[in-house]
This record gives sequence, C-alpha cells and structure tokens, in this order.
Amino acid sequence: MPQQETASGQAGSGKRAAPAWARKSTLVLLIAVLALAVFGTTTQTWMTVTLDPNQVGQAGAGQEPLKVQGSDAATTVTALALVALAGGLAAAIAGRIARWVITAIIVLASAGIIAAAATVLADPLAAAQGSIAAATGVSGSQAQVDVTAFPTLAVAAGCLLALAALLIIPAGRHWKTRTKYDAPAAAGSAPAAGPVDEIDSWDRLSRGDDPT
Repeated sequence: MPQQETASGQAGSGKRAAPAWARKSTLVLLIAVLALAVFGTTTQTWMTVTLDPNQVGQAGAGQEPLKVQGSDAATTVTALALVALAGGLAAAIAGRIARWVITAIIVLASAGIIAAAATVLADPLAAAQGSIAAATGVSGSQAQVDVTAFPTLAVAAGCLLALAALLIIPAGRHWKTRTKYDAPAAAGSAPAAGPVDEIDSWDRLSRGDDPT
C-alpha cells in the first residue's frame, strides 16, 4: 500500500497543471474582451468638431458641434478589431503551427489599430475632414476639433491585445493536442483522465469516440 501511494503521488506530481495565465479559456477570453473593447471604442464619439462660420456660412454657424464616431474617423480600426476577435477564437481550436500564424495575424491587426488611432490623435482635423465634408458639402474646412479619450483607449487596448496575442505561443505548450498533425497518440492508448470540456468532447466525437 505505501508503495502504491508513493507511485501514484509521483505520477500526479509529474503532470503539473497549466499556470492561470496559460489556460486556454483565460487567454482566449482575454483576447476576445480586448478586441471587443477596441470595437466598442469605434462606436463612441472620438472627436467633436466646431465648424468655422466664415467657411460654412451663416446656416452652418448655428449648427450644433459635429460629433465624429471612431468608425468614421478611423474606419480600419473596426475591421481590424473583428479580425483580432476571429483570430482569438480560432486559436482555441488551432494546432501548433496554426497558432503561430494566428499570433502573427493578431499582432499585425493590433499594430494597425494602434497606427490608425495614433494618426487620429496626431492630426484630428485631417481625420475629421470626411465627416465635415459630408455634413457641410465643403472640403478642406478649418474647424476646432476636440478629441475625446476614446482614441487613446483604442491605442491602449491595441497594445494590450498585441501582448495577449504573444502569450499564445508560450501558453500553447500547456494546451492539449487537438489535431493529428501535432502529436498523434499511440495506438490503443486510453483517453486522458480528468474533466472533459466541450472542445474535448467535440474532438472525440469527430474521431468516432463517445466521451460519455
């Protein structure tokens, strides 16, 4: 009996649980939240534009300040946030090589988000010209532009999104192999003991096994 308890203790200690930061559910959720945070900023007002009455005429002088949403000021940010979101969800079922590709895609999308939002911060009047022209029919107008906090939040969320994507590579070492291309299991080997999540159940069903 003591020998059996010692052997079982050694077997249990040989398989260490993944760190909290490396858990698949935690990391995928973090990437999804950050991507949605970036997307959410684009639905808010990034700039408030006060038009110059000398250029837009007396009719425009009494208009309310023009509010420019992030989706209008930086159209690429919305699309890149959705790309990052899709990449984070795909990482949950991707193999080892595919995770490298997904990481690169999310990092590049994050870089594009940061660059687009930083461009708005650097020259808000140029970013607002399209909205000004659509509202007044006058292009190249001079106006007073007040920038809100949302472009800065988009930059911060984009930086965090890139960092979270880079964690996929080291965290993937702790994830279970889910495809036959990574590390095929030995023939006749028994399924791993422990709780079975939804992804594990789906993979077993696709191989013809009954996880129940």
